[in-house]
Amino acid sequence: MTVMAFPHFPRASRALATALSAAVLLAPLASCSSQAADEHASSSTTTAAGSDGTSPSARTPERLGVTVLDTAPLPPDTFTQGLEVDPDGHLLIGTGLNGKSRLMRLTPGAATPSEEVALEDSFFGEGITQTDAGIWQLTWKAGTAFLRDSTTFEELQRAHYDGEGWGLCNAGSELIMSDGSAMLRHLDPQTFEERGPRTEVTLDGSPVDNLNELECVDGVVYANVWMSEDILRIDPASGVVTAVIDTANLNHVPSADPNAVLNGIAHIPGTDEFWITGKLWDELYRVRFE
Repeated sequence: MTVMAFPHFPRASRALATALSAAVLLAPLASCSSQAADEHASSSTTTAAGSDGTSPSARTPERLGVTVLDTAPLPPDTFTQGLEVDPDGHLLIGTGLNGKSRLMRLTPGAATPSEEVALEDSFFGEGITQTDAGIWQLTWKAGTAFLRDSTTFEELQRAHYDGEGWGLCNAGSELIMSDGSAMLRHLDPQTFEERGPRTEVTLDGSPVDNLNELECVDGVVYANVWMSEDILRIDPASGVVTAVIDTANLNHVPSADPNAVLNGIAHIPGTDEFWITGKLWDELYRVRFE
């Protein structure tokens, strides 16, 4: 946390000095105090505000942990890149790796998916999200996004974007996408065209790189940070991190594979709970951020 020190301005609250020389000394000090206070007030009114109406610099991120409520197994070797809960409570999981990338629907705890579709071997799957138009799925370096029917997983269209695709979530009026940098992109949910300027994500004033899998919930964005046990809660309007969520107490059994890192956040509709998991993890964790 950065503690800001503000200058102390003397106040004209002393009793009137009896000597004329004292009055002459006090007058310039009072004038300086008034001018400095006016400048400070003017500066505060021009500070950009976030979506909650407060100045980004005035907010200190909360420090939260996870309370584990339940667990459920995942099919072996699930290289999780995107995770969401569909309207019926089933999990939608997008996976990665060339030749193994797929989109599947899974009931939590089930050994096999109820629906599944594979990407062509040349594509490395990344984040997913649901929209009214269907389910969008990113690819890592191919610059291609697939739109699939929400029920049948039939491919409906392909869209193209510059750079890499990492995470994706549906904020209602727009999609929000990460590309491995500290930037969030804002996209049209129907056409996948990029809208307006990108938003830089900052924690205590510094950019946060390696933003990965995303989840949009009630006007905020939750983001995994690649190779980190932290989940960030972000104000998408200002890019300011409003909470850092430490998941170190999940008691996940470490893997020898360096790719087996935390990656997957899915809000459970109608609750304050989430499913979270990681690449190549054998379990899902149902948690509350507290």
